[in-house]
Amino acid sequence: MVAQFLAGSALAYAEDTIEELQQEPADLVVCFDMLLGPMLGAEAIGQKLALLGTMISFFPLRGIAPLGSGLGIARSAEDHAVQDAARAEMTGILDSALPELNAARAKLGLKPIAHLADQCGAATAHWLGTAKAFDFENAVLRPNMRYTGPLIGDPIWAEPFRSPWDNDDIRPLVLAAFSTSFQNHAAVLQRVIDASSSLPIRLLVTLGGAIEPHELTPAENTAVVRSAPHLEIMRDASLVVTHGGHGTVMAALMHRIPMLIVPHGRDQADNAVRVTERGAGLAVSRTAATTEICAALNRLISEPEFRRAAGALGDAVDAELRGTTLIADLEDLASRNAAAEGPGRGSRPIGAKFSSTARTECG
Repeated sequence: MVAQFLAGSALAYAEDTIEELQQEPADLVVCFDMLLGPMLGAEAIGQKLALLGTMISFFPLRGIAPLGSGLGIARSAEDHAVQDAARAEMTGILDSALPELNAARAKLGLKPIAHLADQCGAATAHWLGTAKAFDFENAVLRPNMRYTGPLIGDPIWAEPFRSPWDNDDIRPLVLAAFSTSFQNHAAVLQRVIDASSSLPIRLLVTLGGAIEPHELTPAENTAVVRSAPHLEIMRDASLVVTHGGHGTVMAALMHRIPMLIVPHGRDQADNAVRVTERGAGLAVSRTAATTEICAALNRLISEPEFRRAAGALGDAVDAELRGTTLIADLEDLASRNAAAEGPGRGSRPIGAKFSSTARTECG
């Protein structure tokens, strides 16, 4: 699966990228950092390239556990050994795609690489769309990598929201927002609803298109909607219950809201441990019983330490977002490349081609 997903279509993507650039030259190509094909195409023709990720590093980094492991900070020799083994395992899984990738590189006249992650080295800059304060400080970034702060925003299809509760309802508002893609999470959402039913809270559940309303049975204190503008709702929320997608986690931290995270896969357990290590929330298993979820919700609502920790981490994340130079850096890379191309380039608008199938997950 990894070989097909990461490298099986790389040559076709590379050829499409080259064809497009031949039709309309660009000063800079910005590529999602999991799309190897456009990286290949850019490298093959000497095109200036930058990479942009939408979360913590997809590829393993020295000093921290790899994506998908859900491991926290290594504090003992045993912890370090476990993380070393996890990194080696993940590197091996990714490198299973090397034969297909190197075959594609050969067809484009490029030399083979030793590890799949080495393909990212063809980029002048590789930005991670997360905050350094959120990631673990032991992470050793590759020479071309840097943090740019979180990339957050509501999807354009988010429906307007009108609260079903009275304006004088003082019960804390809890937002339950799981994935916009199907992760078989209807049963978990129902247990969140059931756990909340005995608590003095208002629970808003957004489905994001992955679950249909008829699959859930709301409680008296619950409202279920297909979608809603999370950034607007979080201004009034006291707690967020989430699967742990990076976009939702970043949005909650930007609003200084503690979280209950129920990871289902992907990067979610990794985001969860970055929250729990800082005391900004709790995490439970996707198989957690209703009573366990209820106890966690009650703690997060009643114990102020979680909100203080979420505020501290949120302040640090917000400072990075406010200080981001991503757009200026992209313009600078494009401008420097245009100037290097010689006279005549500076008289036309800077062009930037974006190759990405990713979006920030906020639903």
